[in-house]
Amino acid sequence: MRSWRPWRFTALISALIFIGCGYSTEELFPGDYRSVAIPIFENRTFTRGLEYDLTEAVIKQVEQRTPYVATRAGVADTLLEGRVTSVQTRELSQTRDAGLPQEVEVLVTIDFTWTDQRRGDVLVQRRGFSGVGRYVPTAPVNQPFEVGQHEAVQRLARDLVSTFRGGW
Repeated sequence: MRSWRPWRFTALISALIFIGCGYSTEELFPGDYRSVAIPIFENRTFTRGLEYDLTEAVIKQVEQRTPYVATRAGVADTLLEGRVTSVQTRELSQTRDAGLPQEVEVLVTIDFTWTDQRRGDVLVQRRGFSGVGRYVPTAPVNQPFEVGQHEAVQRLARDLVSTFRGGW
């Protein structure tokens, strides 16, 4: 029986590292496209300014996590259109002494469609797509509603861009 030498073990490990196992941490996005036009989302709620925050968050997510560039509708390969359909709050807990809202959840819901502008094909379409954020409006934290709204918008933008990934 041959003896196992340390250099053989090291060579084997090195070979496995260089060969790899085919696993990648990169997300898989369709390679047919290079750009996305993202006009400002419509807002059908009474929460003003939300459409601008959401559009900006989606553009940042597209540019950070995908191989696509956000550009104008006339030159983009694809078009992402959406509308904010509702903003709801829900009290999660109350303070013991006064019964004031201690933690509040903000639910932002949208509809969106991602379309191939060259062929007119719908790539992704979702209705009732939601993101949730939370804030603490009472002392000692005293966070405003906008803290929960911002968290919901950021989560919604991240999840929306994740729907762009190609199939396995």
